Amino acid sequence: MAYRIILLSGQVCAGKTTLAKLLSERFGAVHFKSGEALRLIKPGVPVERRALQEAGEALDRETRGQWVRDALMKRLESCELDCVCVLDAVRISEQIDAVRLSYGARVLHVHLAAPREILETRYHLRPAGPIKELKSYDEVVENTTEAEVSRLAARADVLISTERCEPDDVLLRVAAQCGLFGKSYDRCVDVLVGGQWGSEGKGQVSAYLAPEYEVLVRVGGPNAGHCVHMEPSPYTYRLLPSGTRANPKAAIILASGIILDIDVLRREIADCEVDADRLSIDPQAMIATQADKEQEAVEEYQKSFGSTAQGVGVATARRILDRKIDRTKLTIAENVPELKPFLRPVREVLDERFRKGHRVLLEGTQGTGLSLYHGDYPFVTSRDTTVAGCLAEAGVSPSRVRRVVMVCRSYPIRVAGHSGPMGIELTWEEIARRSGVPLEELRKTEKTSTTKRDRRVAEFGWKQLRQAASLNAPTDIALTFVDYLDVRNRDARRVEQLTDDTRRFIEEVERVAMAPVSLMSTRFHSTGIIDRRRW
Repeated sequence: MAYRIILLSGQVCAGKTTLAKLLSERFGAVHFKSGEALRLIKPGVPVERRALQEAGEALDRETRGQWVRDALMKRLESCELDCVCVLDAVRISEQIDAVRLSYGARVLHVHLAAPREILETRYHLRPAGPIKELKSYDEVVENTTEAEVSRLAARADVLISTERCEPDDVLLRVAAQCGLFGKSYDRCVDVLVGGQWGSEGKGQVSAYLAPEYEVLVRVGGPNAGHCVHMEPSPYTYRLLPSGTRANPKAAIILASGIILDIDVLRREIADCEVDADRLSIDPQAMIATQADKEQEAVEEYQKSFGSTAQGVGVATARRILDRKIDRTKLTIAENVPELKPFLRPVREVLDERFRKGHRVLLEGTQGTGLSLYHGDYPFVTSRDTTVAGCLAEAGVSPSRVRRVVMVCRSYPIRVAGHSGPMGIELTWEEIARRSGVPLEELRKTEKTSTTKRDRRVAEFGWKQLRQAASLNAPTDIALTFVDYLDVRNRDARRVEQLTDDTRRFIEEVERVAMAPVSLMSTRFHSTGIIDRRRW
């Protein structure tokens, strides 16, 4: 049996076929035309409007309209049990009654209407189709049944004037009535953010979690690199989600709030063998140009706040300042020819995924301490790096969120130079002495993923943890670089194998953050994560 049957009624050119096609395109509905139904019951009828009208009336007299239901039953034999079938269209009350008698509450009757002058205009402007049409609209309504179709409006569950609505408006009203968007907003989005100043190890955590999701979303820009362990060598993602290779079946989304570097994007698409069916880029995503990068590379930017010189800040500013420019000349994704195969309105792509109940992993970049609004201004980035900021960039409502995973490292870092305050600073020599990790390894590892600059390091900031937790309200903490607490932790595969001091540290993190440490990264390896989640 069909999950839902939509019966369409209305006069010729009221918009029935347009609605049926849109339901088929957007929601995968089965479009079952009345002419097709007629030929299932009575083969050989000419594909001409007058002949179809007369044949339908003859069957109505013979079966009291039940032939439509019989044809529908035959059509549904080849359909999935949970399909939506749109019958385009019913013309008399007996046809509706017969279908309702067999399918009950699963039937929705939609009647479309428009003034006569509008219908006539549409009839004369309609493109040629498979049905041989009559010369005028007057001839169409000479048919008795057609002339009385408007009376079905009184029996309809939904009555829509297509004069006052665009096709998409009609579609969405009917889809909502059918429950095609669901009855509530399911919490199917998990958000991953950094709790410090970036470089917390979000990439490896994202790649670890990615196989559990149908959709991977990335926000931010190319100034943040997320490094993931791979064989034979690590890979740094600057624009694509860090789980792109870890879950090759997942859809990938770059939402409207992202800043794109075309050269970086082109390289990552090629490296990860991502095709246009898998990757969706919002047409309004901003492009960082070479001029943007050059402007950020000036000494003033470097001394003021340690810019990465990737052009992201300038491009973000232009998003505001360029609003006076003609849209066709804006440096946005829709004006880049090579991106055309990937362009789709992300809000529509996400809406479809939500409707199907797919799980989404939204991967933030940088860290909460770099938030434009909540960090140590002016030593901040050009965007809000909190959960709220990530959701806004992606176009996802907070009511969709299921889990918030905040990633923190055992010793926070910032890029060397004029990058801002960071509490009690340490040296890498001291980290090596405390942990037992070789100093040479630390110096080699602790460089920024994108610009390869040295990093500063500091004691774990408990005040910073509390502030980040307050801003993000995490449901889970992912604690990374646990081996920097003690190199012996690299051998741990379970929590009880961690050192006593490490376990006490984890317990205190949980108290201050008011969230469990559900994931622990013990080493930079695909198997270096201890997972004690309950979800």
